[in-house]
Amino acid sequence: MNQATSKPRAVCRQNIYMKSIAYLFENGIVRNMYTYPEYMLLMEQVVAEGKTTGPQQSEELSYYTKLNLHRMQRLNKTVELTPALREAVGKIKVRQTWFILTEAWCGDAAQIIPVLATAAEANSLIEMKFLLRDENHDLMNLYLTNGGRSIPKLISVDSQYHELFNYGPRPAGALKLLAEYKANPEKTYKAFSEDIQRWYLADKTQSIQNELTALLEGF
Repeated sequence: MNQATSKPRAVCRQNIYMKSIAYLFENGIVRNMYTYPEYMLLMEQVVAEGKTTGPQQSEELSYYTKLNLHRMQRLNKTVELTPALREAVGKIKVRQTWFILTEAWCGDAAQIIPVLATAAEANSLIEMKFLLRDENHDLMNLYLTNGGRSIPKLISVDSQYHELFNYGPRPAGALKLLAEYKANPEKTYKAFSEDIQRWYLADKTQSIQNELTALLEGF
């Protein structure tokens, strides 16, 4: 981080201390933001080139990226918000931006992002912007999970870049599977990834929607 930039600060609003990430935007540290259509187009482009996003390139990552594109295209057409989530989104009265840190190769992102996008579309006060994790370490490093840069990560901020809430990198059920795998990694990572995707298919976005509903109801 540039020594000349301001450090993160917090403000108190109605007795709630809110982290500010304004300095990242005021100093031009955040790079290359995409709308959702632009992000989908980026995925289509890297798939057409047999690549992925980010500095790491491999056949395996490009394969996952191609699968993720198909998953997202399907979910973009099929996700239906639960009544509870639709109601919670509808009650938002504060104009806000949902920043999504992600990369095209991330399997969790492929399952979660279409749900977030469908929710954001339900209220005109919500704007979504996508940022690639490996281009934005300064922002990502403020939202580590157990010390790691796990994605996707949703960061909701108001018009002054004060954080309202954050979500990610995956719902509780998927986190449990990951913890079990790390505790006893008998399977290959590819087999574990397939287990995670089967879990998402069986869950039908319900866990993501329930967790997002709880967050929105609480802020």
